[in-house]
Amino acid sequence: MNVLIVLLLALALFWLGTKFYSRFISRQIGSDNNIPTPAVSINDGRDYVPTKSHILFAHHFATIAGVGPIIGPVMGFTYGVVPVLAWLIVGAVFFGAVHDYTSIFASVRERGKSMAEIAGKTLGKPGFILFIIFTLVMIILVTSAFLGAAATSLTSKWALEDLTLSADQTLLKTVTENGVVKGVIGGIASTSVIIITAFAPILGFLIYKRKLRSLYAYLIAFVLCIVSIYFGFRHPVALDPRVWMAVISVYTFIAAGIPVWIVLQPRDFTNVQILYGGIFVVSLSLIIGGLGGLSINAPGFDFAAGTANLGMIWPMMFIVIACGAISGFHALAGGGTTSKQVNSEKDVRRIGYNAMILEGILATLVLLTLASALGHQDYLKIVWPPGGGGNPILGFALGVGNLVHNAFPFITVALGSVFGILMIEGFIVTTLDSAVRLNRYLFEELWNILFSGKVPSIMRKYWFNSGLSVILMFLMGYSNAFASLWKIFGSANQLLASLTLMAITVWLYVRGKRVWFTMIPASFMIVTTLASLIYLLLTDYIPTSNWILIVTDVILLMLAVAVAVLVIKTGIRLYYSSKPGIKTAVSPAQK
Repeated sequence: MNVLIVLLLALALFWLGTKFYSRFISRQIGSDNNIPTPAVSINDGRDYVPTKSHILFAHHFATIAGVGPIIGPVMGFTYGVVPVLAWLIVGAVFFGAVHDYTSIFASVRERGKSMAEIAGKTLGKPGFILFIIFTLVMIILVTSAFLGAAATSLTSKWALEDLTLSADQTLLKTVTENGVVKGVIGGIASTSVIIITAFAPILGFLIYKRKLRSLYAYLIAFVLCIVSIYFGFRHPVALDPRVWMAVISVYTFIAAGIPVWIVLQPRDFTNVQILYGGIFVVSLSLIIGGLGGLSINAPGFDFAAGTANLGMIWPMMFIVIACGAISGFHALAGGGTTSKQVNSEKDVRRIGYNAMILEGILATLVLLTLASALGHQDYLKIVWPPGGGGNPILGFALGVGNLVHNAFPFITVALGSVFGILMIEGFIVTTLDSAVRLNRYLFEELWNILFSGKVPSIMRKYWFNSGLSVILMFLMGYSNAFASLWKIFGSANQLLASLTLMAITVWLYVRGKRVWFTMIPASFMIVTTLASLIYLLLTDYIPTSNWILIVTDVILLMLAVAVAVLVIKTGIRLYYSSKPGIKTAVSPAQK
């Protein structure tokens, strides 16, 4: 089937979701534009600031997107095109977008409180503590998985023959492995990342201290991207993957403790130029390719390969493909900053629901790129080679290279593949920066709870909490293969989404609202993710005696069951307390 037909069909279904289902949800939860948002009522000029919807949408999307909607579909593609596409559409429209919209809405109504604080209000102090601990574990898994992804992408190499380059080419630096001459693709991204990061403080100073005009800032960032890529081709940095893990860990430790304007914001401001350019180029290439007759050449279903590589399609596909369908990490971003900046409740729907739909579209673009531009056997050889050690980022990059070359023959496969690597690397480092900083905040909040405000002085130091986050990230990433980390990260991420939906369900029920549209996805996701943790424990971690992942898996199971029991008990108590003639105790958290 022509790839453009599939793309247009998917876009039509996504559009129907934004047009009708999001408005239905809005009516059910009681969205009211006459109620001032905390950004308007508080407006402290620092955290609570009314922001134009299109500006806040861009910030929110850049925060939630990350590398998940790329890596997840690449790995899940082993099951075939049809099940992955179906999950992306159904998941984004009925699960993920509802999760994002309602969690931001609840945070707005609760004066910008985080999801953990909302859980505390609806489920009591035990719910608050459980959410904090669960979120800490989940973010450690996020950062360790992305650390492995970064190290993998920065060291990617591929045979010159498969890149359609001759042995005497001068575009790429080469190495010879097992008699095969390979082009150093990842090293170009390595140099680019180093240069962009090194110049970030200068750009940050110009933007935030010298008040440089936005136009000039964009021009400088654009030139910096071009220069960094040029030097990447000329002088690619080649380091061992585990050396890269150490280097990135040191960088994130430093970045998590210094003001955001020095490195994090200006580096992300620069990287986003490559990111948005990549999305535009991939979209345009699919359209041009489709008009030229480009078809999907991958199998619609491949359960045999999927089972061999990842396990049973249920529950594994639904946790490997997290971002792009539903992601618990989004509630952290929505309740952390977005809810404090939204200008009106109508903007909550536009931003919360539609940004998740856009992420679903991005994941669909990734899927169609692989299905149309990368041979299926090449995909299996790169992403799922016998004996392990696959490179999903290289698989995506080569798919982009082939797709762009098909649409624009004057661009070589090698050049297009480098662009794909650069695009995904910007996502990864951005997520690592934000996640390690967020984990630092969570540790600080946890100590404050556990020590009743009397926290030992050393545990109040930023370097202690940043260092703890980075050490745990490094140990987990260094001692486990990327594919193993991605599976348990997916389980943790989806569990957080299901627990968030559970808390939102109770929050809505207390206010007399209908809850089936949050309760159904919450129920499906909690059953699916608990099943995935048990499945991974019995079929992977215990047989291989991987004690780090065994302990992590068991902790996640215990936390999830504890929150689920707490939600059920609270729901039963609330249900009976609303019945005439029946008196039950209602905790202050539910009043």
